Amino acid sequence: MPAITLYELNNQVRQMLGRALPDEYWIQAELSDVRINSAGHCYVEFVQKESNTGHFVAKARGTVWSNVFRLLRPYFERETGQPFAAGIKVLVQVRVEFHELYGYSLTVLDIDPSYTMGDMVRHRREILRQLEEEGVLTLNKELPFPTLPQRVAVISASTAAGYGDFCNQLASNPYGLQFHYTLFPAIMQGNKVEESILNALDRILASQEKWDVVVIIRGGGAVSDLSGFDTYLLASACAQFPLPIITGIGHERDDTVLDMVAHTRVKTPTAAAGFLIDRAHEAAMRLETLAETMRTLIIDKLERQRRKLADMILRIPHTATSRMMNERDKQTRLWGRATAATALILQAKRHRFELISQRIDACDIERILARGFSITTVNGQAVTDVATLQTGDVVHTRLAKGTIVSEIKKIKK
Repeated sequence: MPAITLYELNNQVRQMLGRALPDEYWIQAELSDVRINSAGHCYVEFVQKESNTGHFVAKARGTVWSNVFRLLRPYFERETGQPFAAGIKVLVQVRVEFHELYGYSLTVLDIDPSYTMGDMVRHRREILRQLEEEGVLTLNKELPFPTLPQRVAVISASTAAGYGDFCNQLASNPYGLQFHYTLFPAIMQGNKVEESILNALDRILASQEKWDVVVIIRGGGAVSDLSGFDTYLLASACAQFPLPIITGIGHERDDTVLDMVAHTRVKTPTAAAGFLIDRAHEAAMRLETLAETMRTLIIDKLERQRRKLADMILRIPHTATSRMMNERDKQTRLWGRATAATALILQAKRHRFELISQRIDACDIERILARGFSITTVNGQAVTDVATLQTGDVVHTRLAKGTIVSEIKKIKK
């Protein structure tokens, strides 16, 4: 059998599909990716999942050309009250297309707005409702964010480009700020996302005191790959985690349940690094402002003290002279009071001395004798009682002038 080219094979596939599927079909599917280009064409990804496991069982590219999309989109959003975006389940009319270069795709012709929200959005809402009923929905958001978030625990795939962007952004920040970050590797797409991130959170929790914040980041990828971040267990664990969690796991247009319960949600890993840099820079600026304020206050205080000291130096001579004059006046007053007190004391002492002298003079033996008194002695002893005398004793009687010597002849008692 002769060989044919790839183009020839694809051309046969296109012709066979055209003959086998010539009609237009209404299909039920979920939008996992919606992109609109500058020309107004909308490119989508249709997915179908198993109801019990959530695993994908089918995917297909879809196109809504601009002439259809400019009518379909406002009609759908007006009827449903929600944007035409990823995460909704739709009922669309399609035509099967196959292109030799671009392969299999579905061209969207119409949409039924009554077929509203898809499983992904409904699932998210149900998780958020359950977390709110349990009172844990906003716990992580209510944690105080550290003033200087420098110690960062990072949950990401080790080979992810987003992780590299995050590290490069921190390392090359324009302010020269230092960050200390450690990677806790995790699977960031597929069926093991929940289990892997929960294990990483457990490892971080075991050394909680070493970290200021937790950053969960993931690079690009299809929206359908974000389903692992829309699980109850993961959302509950993050909502109740004791450290602030920053997420940067989606595209600009995607929100996951994990984003909704995290303390801070940014769009990309680079934005997560930028957020940390901005917060750290704000803290550094506040510290610089405080330091400058303190420096100004210290200089002002020193200047006031210098002026006060200079004023005191200028006042020292006058103060010293005044103090000396006051002390001299005080000494003069004290001297005068001491002189007066001394004179009074001396006068009192002199008067007492005169009284004592008068008493002494009054007791002088010569004065007593001169007043007519006499002293009688026997054997040199003064006689005060005649009972001490005997007849024949010789007595001496001293007068003011002279002494009489007598012999006792008779004693009268």
